[in-house]
Amino acid sequence: MSYCTQQNLVDRFGEQELIQLTDRDQLGVIDAAVVAQAIADATAEIDGYLTAYLPLSSVPANLVRLACDITRYLLYDDLATEQVKERYKNAIAYLTKVGEGKISIAPDSAGVIDAPAEDGVAFTASEAVFGGNALTGF
Repeated sequence: MSYCTQQNLVDRFGEQELIQLTDRDQLGVIDAAVVAQAIADATAEIDGYLTAYLPLSSVPANLVRLACDITRYLLYDDLATEQVKERYKNAIAYLTKVGEGKISIAPDSAGVIDAPAEDGVAFTASEAVFGGNALTGF
């Protein structure tokens, strides 16, 4: 599931900006394939933070905004402005807090909040094989 669409990006940042970021063939139009790849990359990045919540029942509005900011940052590549970088950093900071369980994902348009999955993976550490005195008997 993608968290934003090309139209979301146009609505937030304007068609002209997307043309400038994606039009590699100088045709004066948005290259939908370039946008789709950036959206897929942003989705994969977001999924890494939201693993405990996946699959989401729907996409909350604030997640659409964050996905747009991350996608925009990826489209800018090495030419990102300070504003674009800052919005990306803020998006990652928010997703980090969600991933750590410090804040929850905002409710969707119906007011439903997705909760972390109960059947997630748990890790336990085993006892240390070598301790401070483990090699003193030799």
